[in-house]
Amino acid sequence: MRHAVVTGGAGFLGSHLVDDLLEDDYRVTVLDNYGSGRPENLAHLQTADIAIENHDVREPFPAFDDVDIVYHLASRASPEDFGTHAVEIALTNSEGTKNALECAREYGARSIIASTSEVYGNPEEHPQTETYHGNVNIRGPRAPYDESKRFSEALAVAYERKYGMDIRTVRIFNTYGPRMRPNDGRVIPNFLSQALSGDDLTVYGDGSQTRSFCYVSDLIDGIRAFADAPGGMAAGNVVNLGNTNEITIRELAEIVLEVVDTASEITYRELPEDDPEVRRPDISRAQAMLDWEPTVSLQTGLERTVPYFENQLNPQLASDSSSK
Repeated sequence: MRHAVVTGGAGFLGSHLVDDLLEDDYRVTVLDNYGSGRPENLAHLQTADIAIENHDVREPFPAFDDVDIVYHLASRASPEDFGTHAVEIALTNSEGTKNALECAREYGARSIIASTSEVYGNPEEHPQTETYHGNVNIRGPRAPYDESKRFSEALAVAYERKYGMDIRTVRIFNTYGPRMRPNDGRVIPNFLSQALSGDDLTVYGDGSQTRSFCYVSDLIDGIRAFADAPGGMAAGNVVNLGNTNEITIRELAEIVLEVVDTASEITYRELPEDDPEVRRPDISRAQAMLDWEPTVSLQTGLERTVPYFENQLNPQLASDSSSK
């Protein structure tokens, strides 16, 4: 069986990727220190084809018998963590990326490095293409995440050039779905948690800032398509993966109020420092290279996500509702 190592495999995106790999007959080793990942995200997997190791990627990886591909997804990605876990985040995306690349180099494995749309900062180019170099405040509150992700890409390119490795980088735009933590701090978990609890939805600024939201299954399909693409096409390349349906945060709040049966309303607070004004990917490269684009609408994706948040916030209420 092909062997995939997935760092951050107990996290939101990582656990969905693990599901997909197992369905495709991979043997999977998960490395996660449960900083933001959770054991329950993998608890449904009853198979001998998965090994789960409590491991911090800032430390050298354990030995394996063989490795075919390394997916490096480990990193806290919530704005709530940028201040409290700044050093951990910066080192996970620098030392952790180095260790992931060293593992791939030792076994002659392909590498998939999870980068982020945050490498574009508060962009002056819109939509953002892979050739845009970004506008990041390297001393701002988001810098430990944004800038360390930029460094992880630079390190990946350096390894690829020096060692001739097959390293591919995905820049992930705003993604949502089941297994996000209700207290994650990103806007969709915030809105769903508030709406389901009957609290008013908190919009920062006047809500005119824009985002493009991709449902998790679409994102995982894109990652897998890029990982499996022929080497001559994809090796050493970088692609944006995300949805191009751009909406304002105020519009998102209104959609959530439609999807969730709630008496909640919308309130406004001061905009945080360095919050990007716009965010929308140009996915032309992924379309041409991978024949990939998202298919799940925001309305449908939110409807699929709500039951998970209901269960997380009030398990008994969710159980009563599902039995009716």
